[in-house]
Amino acid sequence: MPELPEVQTIVSDLNKKIIGRRIVGVWFDWPKMLKDPLDQQRNKIAHKHVAEFKKAIKGKKIIKVIRRAKNILIYLSDDLMMLIHLKMTGHLLVGKWRVKSAKRKEVVVPLEPKEAVEDPYNQYIHLIFYLDDGKMLGYSDVRKFGKAILGTREQIENLPELKKLGPEPLDASFKFIKFAKLIKSEERKIKQVLMDPEVIAGIGNIYSDDILWKAKVHPLKPANKLDRKELKALWKSMREILAKAVKLRGTSTSDYRDTAGKKGEYTEERLVYQREDEPCDRCGTKIKRIAVGGRSAHFCPACQRL
Repeated sequence: MPELPEVQTIVSDLNKKIIGRRIVGVWFDWPKMLKDPLDQQRNKIAHKHVAEFKKAIKGKKIIKVIRRAKNILIYLSDDLMMLIHLKMTGHLLVGKWRVKSAKRKEVVVPLEPKEAVEDPYNQYIHLIFYLDDGKMLGYSDVRKFGKAILGTREQIENLPELKKLGPEPLDASFKFIKFAKLIKSEERKIKQVLMDPEVIAGIGNIYSDDILWKAKVHPLKPANKLDRKELKALWKSMREILAKAVKLRGTSTSDYRDTAGKKGEYTEERLVYQREDEPCDRCGTKIKRIAVGGRSAHFCPACQRL
């Protein structure tokens, strides 16, 4: 799943590429992605809502794009706002596509950018926003778990999934004292706590592994058992790892790509994530993988003692 660095990369790209553009049309082949802000839980999306989505967004100007945790928030003219969550395998591309009919269904043919044409992970397009400069904003998703919610700014900003989020780990206001207080209040394993968006927003499997390795903290250690030295190392590690990953435009061990269809460069900088049986960069011990709360955790058994 795209985490904070991947989503931030997409948001930064969109602010450079599509701000000020107007949406002149929408195409999609997956209506269930389009959620009603007042009724997200329905499995069946009413045709009325789909029609309303297309009508409401047409002609709207893109004002700004921000990130909150792993959510992309697109501010539009006329007090509208759209939330896009990429879920497990989604990413946004800025390029051009041609939709053509073939054997009783529509097929999306990538035209540009080059990576969208050549990389198969960029070719699962299920939603396209046509822009007034001829460019398009496309949503590619192999597994089709993502969602787009269009509503008023008040509706979107007050969605429960946004209201209950914890602080942003890279915000200047998120000081060590606040971080330590949050962590020390938890009895769960520290790996689980770091990945809980209601505690700290935006950290997932990739970066929790690397953060814990850098801080020399075992993923199974109860959060409330960490001493001040460990907490300080963890806070510093969190900020350094995430900032570096943002600078390197995220991780592409699987299907994540940026808006140009390119892979993130942090992939080659991973410290322990998906490096099972490889030597630890610090001591040479083989990296191990264990299960924590239904998710995998990679760590060095010598450097990160329980």
